[in-house]
Order: sequence, then C-alpha cells, then structure tokens
Amino acid sequence: MDGPSPASMCVLASGSGGNCTVIAVGDGDARRVMLIDAGLSPRRTRRLLGDLDLSMEQVRVVLLTHLDTDHWRWSWRGELPEAARVFLSGTHLAAGRRAGWLPPSASAWDGDFEAMNGVGVRPLHMDHDDLGVSAFRIEIGGGTLGFATDLGRVTAPLIELLRGVEVLAIESNYCTRMQVGSARPWFLKKRIMGGRGHLSNDEAARAVEAIAPRRHVVFLHLSRECNRPSLVADLHRGGDYEFTISEQFAPTRWVRLTRTPAAQVYPRSLWEAPR
Repeated sequence: MDGPSPASMCVLASGSGGNCTVIAVGDGDARRVMLIDAGLSPRRTRRLLGDLDLSMEQVRVVLLTHLDTDHWRWSWRGELPEAARVFLSGTHLAAGRRAGWLPPSASAWDGDFEAMNGVGVRPLHMDHDDLGVSAFRIEIGGGTLGFATDLGRVTAPLIELLRGVEVLAIESNYCTRMQVGSARPWFLKKRIMGGRGHLSNDEAARAVEAIAPRRHVVFLHLSRECNRPSLVADLHRGGDYEFTISEQFAPTRWVRLTRTPAAQVYPRSLWEAPR
C-alpha cells in the first residue's frame, strides 16, 4: 500500500461491525493523525495504524459522527493519548457524559471549529435514530473532504455543505431490493429505510450527482447482508470521478486530500482497490 501524501485518508474499516477512518497530515515525525469515529477496539486500531506506519501516539483528534457502538466504543476512554481531543455534537456529548462513555477531553463544537492546526471543520447535525448524526466538511491541505454516514436521507443543507468537495466519503448502505427481500424483521427494515436510518445505493448515487465531488468518492458502511460492492460499483462506473469502496475487514488504499492540479488526469478505480 502506498504511503500517504501530506494530507490523506484511509478507511480502516466501515460497516456494522465497526467504523474508523484515518486522516494523516504532514510528513515523517511531524505527521499528525485525526480519526473520524472510533468504532473498532483500541487494540485492533493500534495494529492497523502500525500497518500504515502510524502510531496511536500520533493521534491528536477523534471526530465523532455519533455514539452508536459501531462508531464509538466506550473502551477508548482510557486508551487515547493524553494530548488527544474528542469532538462531537452537544447532543451526543450530553448523552455520552450521562452514560459515562467519554473521556474528560471530549468537548462539543459550537459552529465551525479548528480540529487541529490547519484542519478546519464545518459540521451539520442531521436525523439518525433518536440522537441524530453529524456530517462534516473538512478543509485540509488546500483541499476539501466531505464525510457523511448513517444519514437516513439526503437534504438540501447537506448538499450545500458538501457541494464541490475534492473528496467525498458517503455511505451507500443497502440495495433496496435486497433489503426488502431479506429475512430481517419488518421493524428493522422500517428503521433502516424510513428516513432516519441509512442511505440506499440509489440515494447515495443521487447524492453524489448533486454534490459533484471534484475527484474521488469513497463509499462507506455497506451492509454485508443487503448489499454487494459490485452493485455499488455498477452505479458509478462511467462517472467523472474515481471511486473506492470501503470494507469491514480490510483498509482502503490512501486517498489524497490535497487539491488536484486541473491538468492532472486520474485513472478510474475498481472497487477491488489494490492492497
């Protein structure tokens, strides 16, 4: 696997079994790491970071979309480096503090904020189950990353927030036909498809078209029971963007976040990204 550029992302894992994305900024000993969600065990995360020539000690920030256990594990409370900070919405902060799930470093944002030096974040709180979920536009290394998962539905404010980002990471959770035909109980299907759960492949494809990312799309949180990577890939072949499909049990390649020179031409990727 190629190493990161001065600002790059790698999805360590994505799905109902746990979600964690690495944002690496800088070079060599000066490299800093931000995690988006920490839904893997600290031990597994440490191992996967090591495979990328990174360490837990380089983690400066954990940015949480929400507190579902596949996005934040309470076992992280005593495992983060002393200097690391956890950022999440005020709604999730209050709930996490009541439950005793969060470290003392956790704090809520109030509008746009700087997660770490040179990394600006614009959050948007959206519907998902009872407490909602946060999507982010992240300004980093002269480029932009849009990050949105567990959405339920795509809204006009979300499209406006993420429009024209360099790289878009968005969930493409389920195939509607497979979801409807699955053996899952009706209440679960209703929760997933009812506008406060997850995005279908078709909804994600329409969101990508509306947001119009400049270069690359990373698809997140595919259902292992009600989706297939090939179904997602079929919807996006022929688009004017490169794409990567994340997995539950293997990290993606590095995706560069820095701005792309207009003259640069990128080959289209297949969902079977090289390891």
